Amino acid sequence: MQCEALELLEWGRLGEHVAGFASTTAGRRVCRELPLAPSLEASRQLLAQTTELLALDGVLEGGLSFQGVAELSRTVLLCCKGGVASADELLDVATTLAAARRLRRQIDDPELRPTTTALVEELRTLPELEQRLRFCIEDGGRVADRASPPLAQLRRQIGAARQERRDRLNDLLRRYAALLQDNVISERNGRPVLAVKAGAASQLPGLVHDSSASGSTVFIEPQAVIPLGNRLRQLEGEERDAERAVLLELSGLVGQEQPALEHLQRVLLQLDCGLARARYGAWLGAVRPELDADPLAPLQLDGLRHPLLLCQERREGSRAVVPVSLRVHEGLRVVAITGPNTGGKTVTLKSVGLAALMARAGLFLPCSGSPRLPWCAQVLADIGDEQSLQQNLSTFSGHVRRIARILEALPPAGADLASADLASASGASLVLLDEVGAGTDPTEGTALAIALLKQLAERARLTIATTHFGELKALKYDDPRFENASVAFDVETLSPTYHLQWGIPGRSNALAIATRLGLDPAVLADAQALLAPRGEGEVNQVIAGLENQRQRQQEAAEEAAALLARTELLHEELLQRWQQQKEQSAELQEQRRQELERSIRDGQKEVRRIIRRLRQGRDVDTTSLGETARRAGQRLKKLEQQHRPQPERRDHKGWRPGVGDRVRVLSLGKAGEVLALSADGRELTVRCGVMRLNLELSAIEGLNGEKPAPPEATVKVRSRTPIGSRSPDVRTERNTVDVRGMRVHEAEAAVEERLRTASGPLWVIHGIGTGKLKRGLREWLATVPYVERVTDAEQGDGGQGCSVIWPK
Repeated sequence: MQCEALELLEWGRLGEHVAGFASTTAGRRVCRELPLAPSLEASRQLLAQTTELLALDGVLEGGLSFQGVAELSRTVLLCCKGGVASADELLDVATTLAAARRLRRQIDDPELRPTTTALVEELRTLPELEQRLRFCIEDGGRVADRASPPLAQLRRQIGAARQERRDRLNDLLRRYAALLQDNVISERNGRPVLAVKAGAASQLPGLVHDSSASGSTVFIEPQAVIPLGNRLRQLEGEERDAERAVLLELSGLVGQEQPALEHLQRVLLQLDCGLARARYGAWLGAVRPELDADPLAPLQLDGLRHPLLLCQERREGSRAVVPVSLRVHEGLRVVAITGPNTGGKTVTLKSVGLAALMARAGLFLPCSGSPRLPWCAQVLADIGDEQSLQQNLSTFSGHVRRIARILEALPPAGADLASADLASASGASLVLLDEVGAGTDPTEGTALAIALLKQLAERARLTIATTHFGELKALKYDDPRFENASVAFDVETLSPTYHLQWGIPGRSNALAIATRLGLDPAVLADAQALLAPRGEGEVNQVIAGLENQRQRQQEAAEEAAALLARTELLHEELLQRWQQQKEQSAELQEQRRQELERSIRDGQKEVRRIIRRLRQGRDVDTTSLGETARRAGQRLKKLEQQHRPQPERRDHKGWRPGVGDRVRVLSLGKAGEVLALSADGRELTVRCGVMRLNLELSAIEGLNGEKPAPPEATVKVRSRTPIGSRSPDVRTERNTVDVRGMRVHEAEAAVEERLRTASGPLWVIHGIGTGKLKRGLREWLATVPYVERVTDAEQGDGGQGCSVIWPK
């Protein structure tokens, strides 16, 4: 019954399509049969192989190649029985071993490809045997001279004998040139001959092998080379014997490895079939299905297309295949599909049946989304497809006999379909019935169809039946295990739309089609009058109303989905534009700030240049002009401070930078990356451009203005000194700058440079002298915004000759 269903579903044609993607002869032969996996685990293994090989084939340049793989079954069988394989057959063994080794190396990856890696894990590629075969047999299939010392000796003798015979023949050509028709050495019956004129044949002793059609030329093997020819024949026979001895030895080596070679052939065959399934699925645009062990698991097929029709569309560019969608919940057992002829009911049946078989055989399904279905051990069908290529029309008796065999193949009535024993033994059963109850009296056919469907609801996981009987449409409202579906038909154009409408019974539309085709109106009116008493006209009107309502709901849902998609796109576009404007605004502000700073620096450089020029002059009051330039430079610095953007100050309590964070260096006004932190967290190393700086924690801030929180100090009592008696800061070489001998503007530059990196008080040694340098520095420091106060140093640190600057 299963084989009959495969034939009705055109499983063989599908196998032919898959075989077209196989790489080897054996692979094409197996793919044509397209065997079904015997168990759920076997089907899952096949699907895993298909998935892994598809991914690998996509990443390798040129794809996964089976070049060099040959059919070895006949050769291995011959060798294991003591026969002698030909050189070409033995060379095929060597190339197959090399190809298997290459494939194993490409596939071996337990993490990415666990299933196929386990398949090739125990594969023996016999490198010693391959090396021996390639050593003894050349690429052209000739036994190499190095294969056997006697063979090499014989071939040297043959070569010498042939050269000697050639020399003698050339000598005879020169001596008997007047007797010859031409100066070419010909060959007859494998022997060298000379073309001698018929009248001079007696003048050249030898053996006549042939003559020309006109009789004017006689082909003679000269007597002088006949012994050499006989010797060559003898040596060639010995050569064949030596070659056979080599081939016999190699055949024995191949026969000894029969188990390994047969296992290798099986593995390569599985890989070739798996790759053919993968490439076929990729060509169809198919997706991997999920198989459930529970026979009562839901069946979900969204956007399912008939694979044979899809292949026809891809190859011939025919009309696009309309997809159908099915969602069968756990409690549903029977689906009755109604609608007009040529509407796609039978195609839907075959699509579902082929989908179940393809998933079982390890093939991907031409669906959208994530198809899911129970593993079907039985797919039974009674389909009399009048639109098939064979044009077979089943009789009622043929239908009944086939349905009887279907019932015999199913579990008995009352069996628990969800039981573990039954599920593991047989899996789910899928029954497909086309025009159930047709071919006989409609009343009796309807009764038979109802009884049959109720029986199948008890014994099969899912039954899908097509029908024109209106009574079957009402079963849904009496039994929750039944559901209606219909194929849509456009009455205006008299053409089917092939869309499957779930939950709504269909109409045959016979009268509407007849009207459009021009049938006599009187006949149509009588037919309509006959339908009225039976109430079928009202039923059709209700169905038409349901169809229109469903169509409106579907259109509304599609419009809502389109509107939602447009809204999401608009929202995403607005977010992107807002982000772009925000980035552009920040970039513009930064550009303006940089331009202003650049102008201020240029002005400062110009002021310094003027000061230098004035001081180099002899006839001008350099002191007063230098003082004026110095004050102008101070005003430029003040202008720079006023226009420097103030970062947004936020209260970031407890913020501390970490390694890898981006921070702003206050002294430079630039961003940098934290490379390292000291053990106490008070110092850090920052990379700013090409510079690498060691800074105090207080010398940086976050990019959003966060001030770093100092680490909690660890209080260690070292003496009994009162806490309030804090010792003063100590002057060191690092926090001291000596400006003695400098002019005021030079001292300002030196002090400003040290202040930018200072983390505490700064001692400036300027001396006492006339006091001009001290006054100039004090006046300038009074204008610096980041200086808190300036005092004279302690007497021990220089007194009035040294100033202590306390930064804020």
